[in-house]
Amino acid sequence: MNAIARGIVGVLACTLMASSSFAAQTVGFLKLEGELPEREVMAPFLFAKPDGLTFRGVIETLDSVASDPKLSGVVVRLVEPQLSLSRVEEIGAAFRRIRSAGKKVHVFTEIYDQSAVVLGSFADEVIVQSGGAVTLTGVYMEEMFLADMLKWVGVTPDFVQIGDYKGAKEMFANSKPSPEWDQNLNQLLDSMYAHVREHIKSGRKINDQQLDAAMSEGLFMEPGDAVKFGIVDAEADRLGLDDHLKRVYGDDFRWELGLGEPEGAPDFSRMGLFEAFSQIMKALEDLGGGTVRDTIAVVHIDGPIMDGKSSNGSFLSGATVGSLTIREQLKKIEDDDHVKGVIVRINSPGGSAIASESIWLGLRRIAERTKKPVWVSVGSMAASGGYYIAVAGDKIYVNPSSIVGSIGVVGGKLAMGGLYEKLHINAVPRARGPLGGIMSGLAPWTEAERGAITRSMKRTYDQFVDRVTKGRKGIDVSKTAEGRIFTGDKAIALKMADEIGGLDDAVSDMASALKLSDGQFDVLDYPPPMTLSEMFENGLPFGAASPKIEAVESLRSAIGPGSWDAVADAMQALLQLRDEPILLAMPRVVVFR
Repeated sequence: MNAIARGIVGVLACTLMASSSFAAQTVGFLKLEGELPEREVMAPFLFAKPDGLTFRGVIETLDSVASDPKLSGVVVRLVEPQLSLSRVEEIGAAFRRIRSAGKKVHVFTEIYDQSAVVLGSFADEVIVQSGGAVTLTGVYMEEMFLADMLKWVGVTPDFVQIGDYKGAKEMFANSKPSPEWDQNLNQLLDSMYAHVREHIKSGRKINDQQLDAAMSEGLFMEPGDAVKFGIVDAEADRLGLDDHLKRVYGDDFRWELGLGEPEGAPDFSRMGLFEAFSQIMKALEDLGGGTVRDTIAVVHIDGPIMDGKSSNGSFLSGATVGSLTIREQLKKIEDDDHVKGVIVRINSPGGSAIASESIWLGLRRIAERTKKPVWVSVGSMAASGGYYIAVAGDKIYVNPSSIVGSIGVVGGKLAMGGLYEKLHINAVPRARGPLGGIMSGLAPWTEAERGAITRSMKRTYDQFVDRVTKGRKGIDVSKTAEGRIFTGDKAIALKMADEIGGLDDAVSDMASALKLSDGQFDVLDYPPPMTLSEMFENGLPFGAASPKIEAVESLRSAIGPGSWDAVADAMQALLQLRDEPILLAMPRVVVFR
């Protein structure tokens, strides 16, 4: 592990320790706040919160609690963290490891939403702020069907879909879900809801009737009612946590605090501009040194999959995964003798069929040419192109609530001729060749064009299925293909994945398989943090926001971060159809809450 990674994991570095009394018990303190990125997208000390942690950093920090002999437990302080159910399960697994080591885990926050309630079910004790609230209402989702609106404005959705359960066209082509898509989403929602219930029942040691009673009153429950229903254990003021914990650890227990800056980070507030710039350049040079000893590479497929270079996103859209960028990184891994194994971490709804195939090829090249193991860890989702890439791995880890599958193909365009006519725009098309106008935005496909698109899509679908069947021995595509989506536990039963486990499980198991000793190897993220030149290319966060940016940010706040990301992904996929009419994507506006 490099120095900066050790600095992040050192979030529990001791500031108040017993100097001579071995009787005093020490309790760690970890704050989970806001968004937890999968990896650093910039050098850790640039434009980042001093206490910012990556998601893997959180897991590693929790595991350090389990292995630290001087710690008797940990308090996990929640400050509106953005946690999917899949992420909750990974953190919960780390809680279990702490508890298996004979230590206690306490969770505290002011307002528990459902994700926080589920996370608390993995802990020894759930504490709510006095005067706070607990919400536990179930799983909710919204879908948008735009066919009537598009018809009203003169747009004709014109899609070809291979796989009755794919569903990607339905937002634009239907006024309501088809029976197949309705069945597909209903079983997915059933699985998600079942996981929520099982986690809470098991962790809180309550039965179905008790949980039903709690959920019937589960909208902003008062702390006393939440305690009565067995959802939380106690209420306490955050400034009175010491007194509360003394009942568990004794009057002389001590905190292990220290949410400090990463190790070795310079204090720019005390530097002049040129000195600070010099320090930045030096640190970036240090980061560019590459591997120095045995290493496990973690390759991140985080967002929609596109051709070309990856993008870190803008105020209009989220980050995208570029096949060119990933292939460049895979080549570095292939040529680096220090890298002993590769884990592909996937959080993606899919995207370009071409880009997905390119990344698949790069991963198989590493596996076949270097004999380095290539494994996969699915975070929240590996759907469509994301699952296409996943089957390049020799072993796939999923969380129980990871979304897996969507083996299918979607292609189409929105014919804008009717809208142009209403707006009195005269568009003059010019085409050469029998299919020259196939991607014209004016009119739906002719029969010849539709036939060409369908044949191409069928080939892509057949190749997708072939990749799956060769990568997943024994899989029955009649039960798993045609756009079906599943939660992780069902995916294992269907041989779409191998084991339940998070990224830390995959890293630990690979280290064992490679006979790498603890503390004697590094785990490095690919692509690495941006260089200074890349940051300038993407636009540094300097200067006042423009009215356009402020307007978009206001809309994003109104919709909500989770919903905004889903809408942005769907629109990204739709815009991608302008350049590539066939996608391995699940561009759905589906938000679980």
